[in-house]
Amino acid sequence: MPYLPAKRAWSTELLCIIPTSDPPRTIAPKKRRVSLAAVLEKLPPALGCAHGDCTNQRNEDTSNMTTLHSGGRTVLLHGLALILAGLLFGFLPPATPFPRLAVGAHIQFVTNGMLFVVLAVIVLAVPHSAGPKSMRVLVVSAWLTWLMALSEAANAWWGANQMLPIAAQQAGATGAADWQELVVKLCHIPAALGLILSVALLIRGVAQHRGASPGITER
Repeated sequence: MPYLPAKRAWSTELLCIIPTSDPPRTIAPKKRRVSLAAVLEKLPPALGCAHGDCTNQRNEDTSNMTTLHSGGRTVLLHGLALILAGLLFGFLPPATPFPRLAVGAHIQFVTNGMLFVVLAVIVLAVPHSAGPKSMRVLVVSAWLTWLMALSEAANAWWGANQMLPIAAQQAGATGAADWQELVVKLCHIPAALGLILSVALLIRGVAQHRGASPGITER
């Protein structure tokens, strides 16, 4: 068979041309994601704080902002409620034994309510550095003002004259029982001190503000 060697040679050449395996594939390196925490941890102290300290600082600032916002809304609601109570109480002076003292109580409700509305607007809208402690003092002062105004409303029937002698003299009040006089005193003195302290702290917070977010200076 004369063509057999040629056939074998062709088969050998064909086997040499056909690749026996796939060519190697180039594997792209995986992209490594670097977190912000890892970057902050590698920063030297001169360039930034440690990650844990920065996180705690942000959490504390957020908590202070939340306290200021909720406290400001609380004071605003107290102010509006005091104004409403004063307007409603304005119908009662003719029915009380001492109408002049009842009018004084009506004025106390309305004016103190307007004062707390103004203080709440300052807390919520005006840049300041007053912190959560000042906000707590302001909220407590609002509750104490309720006691003061309610004691004056009750005094329109009692006629106590020791705490507010000028108003009592103009109203013709000759005095009340000892416990009634004591109630009027205990309701007026803490409320007056609380109002003075609240306004003083807020004035200091506004005066010390240097462009920082409200509530992050005082701790």
